[in-house]
Amino acid sequence: MSNTILGLNRVKVIGLHTNLNELLANFQVYYQNLRGLHWNIKGKSFFELHVKFEELYTDSQEKIDLIAERILTLEGNPLHTFSDYMDKASVSVGKDISIDIKAVELVINSLEKLLVIERNILDQSADANDEGTNAMMSDFIAEQEKTIWMLKSWLA
Repeated sequence: MSNTILGLNRVKVIGLHTNLNELLANFQVYYQNLRGLHWNIKGKSFFELHVKFEELYTDSQEKIDLIAERILTLEGNPLHTFSDYMDKASVSVGKDISIDIKAVELVINSLEKLLVIERNILDQSADANDEGTNAMMSDFIAEQEKTIWMLKSWLA
């Protein structure tokens, strides 16, 4: 059985490429949703949510780069076309959302879907003894769980 240059089982790493690309596609849709929410939010919560959505899309943009670079580190090829993203993504597209509650619910629902994918990758990376991917997923999960808690508190 051959290993990658990092000493990881090549077969297990190929499975990680697939799931990391699924995460990448979903993050791209999530990111674009956040941009739209940032631009289109209206009402009494405008100032607070406009800033929050910018914070979230800036964070997402950094995570997108980390995911793509991890795929490359694992000797894979990151997806990079919108058609690939739309084929692989399960995060709902939020179009023309300007109402605060609907916007926050979209973000929560998107994060819940991202968490499912990330936990799957976490299990897979643990099985492959891939500490780099494992650590990245752990960090993402902890941040997103806190964001969900805060947004659900905002909705309450």
